[in-house]
Amino acid sequence: MKLIIVVGARPNFMKAAPILDAISEHNLHAARRIERLLVHTGQHYDEKLSRLFFDDLGIQKPDIDLGVGSGSHAEQTAEVMKKFEKVCLDESPTHILVVGDVNSTIACALVAAKLGIKVIHVEAGLRSFDRTMPEEINRVLTDAISDYLFITERSAEENLIKEGVDKGRIFFVGNVMIDTLIKHRQKAMRSTILDVLGLSTTEPGYGLLTLHRPSNVDDKDALANLLGALEAISSRLPIVFPVHPRTRKRIEEFGLGDRFATPPADKPKRGLYTIDPLGYLDFLRLMSEARVVLTDSGGIQEETTVLGVPCITMRENTERPVTITHGTNCLAGTDKDAIIRAALEALDGKNNAPKPAPPKWDGNAALRIVEVLTSLTNNR
Repeated sequence: MKLIIVVGARPNFMKAAPILDAISEHNLHAARRIERLLVHTGQHYDEKLSRLFFDDLGIQKPDIDLGVGSGSHAEQTAEVMKKFEKVCLDESPTHILVVGDVNSTIACALVAAKLGIKVIHVEAGLRSFDRTMPEEINRVLTDAISDYLFITERSAEENLIKEGVDKGRIFFVGNVMIDTLIKHRQKAMRSTILDVLGLSTTEPGYGLLTLHRPSNVDDKDALANLLGALEAISSRLPIVFPVHPRTRKRIEEFGLGDRFATPPADKPKRGLYTIDPLGYLDFLRLMSEARVVLTDSGGIQEETTVLGVPCITMRENTERPVTITHGTNCLAGTDKDAIIRAALEALDGKNNAPKPAPPKWDGNAALRIVEVLTSLTNNR
């Protein structure tokens, strides 16, 4: 097997890191090695932050960096396809492995499928059933052209079978993002980020916010509505907001910057505080110690589930239902009053009883993936 592993955006780094580690461990002892190349498309192109993630996670320098950068969905996807096709023709891989649901995922999968290269999709089968989400389009199309589909939860298998995928091509392996969290959690607890920001875990503690989905930040009224809810919640405790560059741009365009503050030198008491994006370890420390996390991110729903931190998801749907049935996630929607109510209930300890971890979210998903890859190699 000659395998190209594709990463493009920061969530991909967290998912690819344990797979790269597991392949390296396999190759130390196996008679039949898995030859692998790491390709970074450059979809997230902030060099400082991307490098920080690679350093935090101990990921090797990419073998190939396509340097695609920003653009519209069409421009970015097309540019990845053009550059990745040349890589495939030059390297002649037998398989490519893509993770998640970003533009790089569908772009590279489509190139490989048309060249007759086997496609492996990690985190397959997740569905929000909302075709207005670009990620949903990427998920559905990638799964449709993948040869092997690795899933994180049982609902994903049900979705794929309903879409006509042969059950023999579906492998329930667990969640590689949780592999990364479990591996780095103790190291993250040595981060000094709480001291840097003047935050305390004693009463009232603090909340953590992430916000980046186009439906939430690209419309001024929608964003202002969410900020109204967040301001009300921040009357109880300070809320720290590492601002996604795209979200910061919208805040400035809409003239909403006066709704935020930057953390003071002493301990912040109340309000919404913006900070620059963080590396993986600093963010994991913040998330681990937060009293509540408010987000529109999919991955954070999963991480808070394992950490046992109350999570308020400001979306009308989730492609990760196991975070509700087995985790701490509350799907609050985008109604201002509903978000406030859900957050206050979490802060008051309502519905915060421990739940069993989702099946196979145990830190061994990458090992299971490599076991399947080995069986594919042996059965060729």
